[in-house]
Parts: sequence; C-alpha cells; structure tokens
Amino acid sequence: MSIKMEPELRDQFMAVAAAHHRPVAQIIRDLMRLYIADTIRQGLKDEDVFHASSEPELFKQLEI
Repeated sequence: MSIKMEPELRDQFMAVAAAHHRPVAQIIRDLMRLYIADTIRQGLKDEDVFHASSEPELFKQLEI
C-alpha cells in the first residue's frame, strides 16, 4: 500500500509516533481497524453494510 500525503503531515505523524515510542505501521493498522469498526457500526445503523459468511449469502442479501 502506498499513501500520498503532504510532507508536513507525514513529518508531524512521524514525530508523534516517535514521541510515543510506537511504530508508525502499528498506529496505521490501529487507525484502519478503528475506521473499519466505525464504518461497520454506522452501517448497522444505516443498513448499508452487509455481512455474510459466503458469496451466495452476500448475493442473497444484495438481492443479486
């Protein structure tokens, strides 16, 4: 995965990670997990996120 960002944002992020003695990759993974969890929670409210254990089940939910 490659991420484009402003150099100033990158520098600030790296500095904060270093100040807290945490690997940047771990922080990014944590942020991704939070984003996914928040999106799923919001989706459950709005019913626009589907959960299925198989493709046929997902297609059935999507009425495809």
